[in-house]
Amino acid sequence: MKLIIAYIQPHKLEDVKKALAEANVGKMSVTNSLGCGAQMGFEESYRGIKFEVNLLKKVRLEIAVNEDFVQKTIDAIISSARTGEIGDGKIFVLDLADCIRIRTGEYGTEAIG
Repeated sequence: MKLIIAYIQPHKLEDVKKALAEANVGKMSVTNSLGCGAQMGFEESYRGIKFEVNLLKKVRLEIAVNEDFVQKTIDAIISSARTGEIGDGKIFVLDLADCIRIRTGEYGTEAIG
């Protein structure tokens, strides 16, 4: 079991959700987040005062999958979130020690679904 965490551009969320649905990955958590990476933000001016905006809006996806869905999930995210520009995001893949479905008490791969 793996936990896939992806940071993507907010405007690509609908494309990513569609690509994941086509790959039969429908269970995920989505959160708005702020962060900076290689983009390092940008400089803006308001009423003649310049200031740096270095925390940019991103969307964080958390998806727990069984081993046979890991590569499908990663490929779906990459193909739908990539623009080729700096700031497209990152994907992290972590080992998932366990998963428990509260409603039924199932553990492991059965709990992920």
